[in-house]
Amino acid sequence: MSIDPSHYRVPGGKPIDLDDWDTRADVIEADGDGYKKQLRSRTDELHSMQESLYADNRHALLLIFQAMDAAGKDGAIEHVMSGVNPQGCQVYSFKRPSEEELDHDFLWRTTRALPERGRIGIFNRSYYEEVLVVRVHPGILQGQRLPVDLAAADDIWDGRFTSIRDFEAHLARNGTTVVKFFLHLSKEEQRKRFLARIDEPEKNWKFALADVEERAHWDAY
Repeated sequence: MSIDPSHYRVPGGKPIDLDDWDTRADVIEADGDGYKKQLRSRTDELHSMQESLYADNRHALLLIFQAMDAAGKDGAIEHVMSGVNPQGCQVYSFKRPSEEELDHDFLWRTTRALPERGRIGIFNRSYYEEVLVVRVHPGILQGQRLPVDLAAADDIWDGRFTSIRDFEAHLARNGTTVVKFFLHLSKEEQRKRFLARIDEPEKNWKFALADVEERAHWDAY
């Protein structure tokens, strides 16, 4: 069994509609054992590539994971990166901004967490929250201490998209490769996973009422 990465790669330069993208991978559904075997093989390959990255000490790799709640960001990071030397890998989960972070621009906190040369950085959520969650909940923007005229500007989101594109281009020009993953799940699958967090004791710790409340904004996202 072989998985073709191009099946999951979004072409740049044009808008996409998530409704056009499957939430399940048929090849994995058909051969789960084969998938696990391939994952182990790819993990070994990733470990070897990481050693080369670390020894060369000229490039860095930034992996960004975005998804709706319960899509499996934590699990993906845990399983795929299990064979990587932790000394050469840094994982950051970005939650609600702190008071210190609110005193800076929206890229500041992620900039501080960028991987050094020779290392792999993993962002569990990222600066993309600033054009996702903040757009769905405009009240958050009012708490970000922006000048009043900037917070009320009609083009604030276009401006943030420009800042993100420029930021990633800057990283690329300086040797950091940015790879972005969006874990796509259906609303029905999210419902099942939320129920599992309630019904299965070992998953109770994952359940949060705020996740259920956020589900009400599914269409907005």
